[in-house]
Amino acid sequence: MKYSQWIGIGAAILLVISCFIPWAFYPDLNKSFTGFFSENNNYGKPGKVFVVMAVVAIVFFLVPRVWAKRWNLLVGALTLAYAIKSFIVFTGCYKGICPTKLAGIWVMLVSAAGLLVMTLLPDMKVIENKK
Repeated sequence: MKYSQWIGIGAAILLVISCFIPWAFYPDLNKSFTGFFSENNNYGKPGKVFVVMAVVAIVFFLVPRVWAKRWNLLVGALTLAYAIKSFIVFTGCYKGICPTKLAGIWVMLVSAAGLLVMTLLPDMKVIENKK
């Protein structure tokens, strides 16, 4: 695909931006959690992991080598797996209280999936050997 690298870079940037948007609202605490904030750091800070993975993915999108595209596939798969894990942790019910899913968690999940899809469609030129 012609623009897959640029769409992938856009998805990685959107993934970082989604970490600053509220992910879930917890009515018992009357607080919204983001990728960088959770009460007493109970859920960790997945935003830090997403920032590192997004930077690595952007670098691999920009390097025009086959090895970079292969490594980027691994980075994209790990990013989506961690996004699914974070989605389950942040939106899971506890003690009969279910948090409200906000826009940030959906943006995070969709951008991680978009990042993986764009790693599957690298824009590489094929050179044939003529003998």
